[in-house]
Amino acid sequence: MAADMRLHTWILPILLLIQSALLPALVTGEEGLLSARRDHPSAGSELTVTAKEDGMNDTDKLTEEQGNYLLAEARTTIQQALSGKSTQEKEVKDLPPVFDQKRGTFVTLTLNGNLRGCIGHIIPQESLIEGIRVNAINAAFKDPRFRPLSKDEWKRVKIEISILTDPKPLDYADANDLLQKLRPGVDGVIIKKGYRQATFLPQVWDQLPRKEEFLTHLCYKAGLDGDQWKRGGLEVSTYQVQAFEE
Repeated sequence: MAADMRLHTWILPILLLIQSALLPALVTGEEGLLSARRDHPSAGSELTVTAKEDGMNDTDKLTEEQGNYLLAEARTTIQQALSGKSTQEKEVKDLPPVFDQKRGTFVTLTLNGNLRGCIGHIIPQESLIEGIRVNAINAAFKDPRFRPLSKDEWKRVKIEISILTDPKPLDYADANDLLQKLRPGVDGVIIKKGYRQATFLPQVWDQLPRKEEFLTHLCYKAGLDGDQWKRGGLEVSTYQVQAFEE
């Protein structure tokens, strides 16, 4: 019961945020909050890279070195903004071609294990490296749930980046079929009904491992009744994520 109350304390305020009807728009959500880590090293220490890449094709995966670079790029971009330096697109030479690919990205900031910002694009709008830069700024300063990040907070913030595969429609016959086809810990899920939509990154399965509970809270997030997934009529898409964290 206590765990349920804590979960609702996290989720209910977020339900007040109405998602845009267009997938390419910025997406905020409790993805970062529910997946927030409490065992990060201190800021400024050597980056420890972990990857969640189940279900991804090898061609979609980044190397640890590439993930390390993008994490550092996210941190540098926010640091420059806090220092008043320009964060406009920089000319960088000799980067791997994968950084020029258009990929969906999320950047999540946590402070003392709690969400401090999480914004991203599900549908790619820019190159991978530019998406990380853009969403690093958005997560730090433009998440509507938080005031802009301060210099004092910045000293204790940890960063996670998520690289997404392109979403694919999930065909299903009914609620039971939908439950059978979802892969906990692997699939990020997008639901849409009319102009209402929402997504959970695969990391959210860590906190909502039961498929029924996962879908119920995802419906809540979209502003729908919690049992809407049982009634049918939902457009469902899935994607996979490779996540790197400090």
